Amino acid sequence: MARRIVRFTVAAFAVLVCAPLPGAAQSAEEFYKGRTVTLVISFGPGGLNDIAGRLVAQHLPRFIPGHPRVVAQNMPGAGGLVAANHLFNVAPQDGSVIAQLDRSVAQTGIRGAGNVKFDPLKFTWLGSLSNYGNEAYLLWVNASHPAKSVADINGLPAPTRLGAVSGGTNMMVSLVAKEMLALNVKVVRGYVSGPAVWLAMDRGEVDGQTIGLTSVMAEHPEKWERRDIRPLLQFGRADRLPVFADLPTARELAPTAEARAVIEFAELPFLTSLPYLAPPNVPADRGRALQAAFAAMSRDAAFIAEAGKRRVELSPIDGDAIMAVLRRSATTPKSVIDRFNVILETQN
Repeated sequence: MARRIVRFTVAAFAVLVCAPLPGAAQSAEEFYKGRTVTLVISFGPGGLNDIAGRLVAQHLPRFIPGHPRVVAQNMPGAGGLVAANHLFNVAPQDGSVIAQLDRSVAQTGIRGAGNVKFDPLKFTWLGSLSNYGNEAYLLWVNASHPAKSVADINGLPAPTRLGAVSGGTNMMVSLVAKEMLALNVKVVRGYVSGPAVWLAMDRGEVDGQTIGLTSVMAEHPEKWERRDIRPLLQFGRADRLPVFADLPTARELAPTAEARAVIEFAELPFLTSLPYLAPPNVPADRGRALQAAFAAMSRDAAFIAEAGKRRVELSPIDGDAIMAVLRRSATTPKSVIDRFNVILETQN
C-alpha cells in the first residue's frame, strides 16, 4: 500500500511539474481575444497627446491579434514621469497595458533626473507617430505682445512670460532658450496641461509659450487662422520649416559651440515626438504583435485620414528607430548633459 502511495505521489508530482503554467501556451491572439487593453495617456484631456492617444485607442485594436478593446486612461503628472514610473513599476507586464508618453520622458531617464524610477532602454517601444519631419516647435506670443521678432524680446523693459507645464517639453525648451540664447524671458511653471497654458495666455497671465505647430492646429486652429498668436523662433529642426522660412531656428542663433550642443541635445526627443510603448518584460511574441500592430496602423488609410481630420501630423517610425535615438542621446558627452541638467534646475 505504501509503495502504491509513493508511486501515485511521484506520478502526480510529475504531472504537476510538466503541466503548462496558465497562459504559458497562449498565442498572442489567444491572449488578446476578448481582453481590454489600457492605453495610459501621460497628459490630461484636450491637448495633442490626448487627441493622438484616443485616435490610437480607436484604431489600434483592428491590428492587434485577437482584436482587444483598447481604453484610454489619462494619467497626468510631472510632464509624463508619473505615467512612465507607473508603467515600469506598477502596471502588469503581460501586454495588457501600453502607454503614450511625452517626447522628453525617455531622455529625462537617460540624463539621470532624481524622480525617475525607470530605465528607458528597457521599455518595449512600439513606435512614434512623428519624427518631426514636417513639424516645428515654436515660441509663440499673443498678437498683442510688442515683440514682432525674437530679436525684439531683449529690447523690452520686462521679460516675456512663457507658460509651461512642469516637467514638460515646453518647460525644457523655454529654459534652454532663456539660458543658451540669453533671451529675456521668464518661464512660468506649474501649469498642469497645455490647455491650462492656453487659458493663461487668454487671461494675460503669460505672454506666450513654446509649443508645436501641430498642437496649435489640433487644439486652437482658430488662433492661428485669426493671427491671434505670433511665432518668433523655431526649435526641433536643423533647418527652417518651409512654412516659416523667415523664422530663425534656435541652432542658427546659438552663440557658442557649447550652446549649440546643448540645444541639439534638448532637441533629440523631437525625433520621437509622439511615442508609444509597453512595459519591460512583456512576453516576446506579444511585444512583437504590438509593434507590428502599431506599424500597420500607421500605414492604414482610414487611420491616416482620421489623423488628418484631427490635425495629427504623421511621420511614423518604429520601435527600433526610437531605440536608436535613445542610444544616441545616451552617448552625448557628459559635459553637455550636465549643462542641460543645470539649466533645468535654474529658478526664475
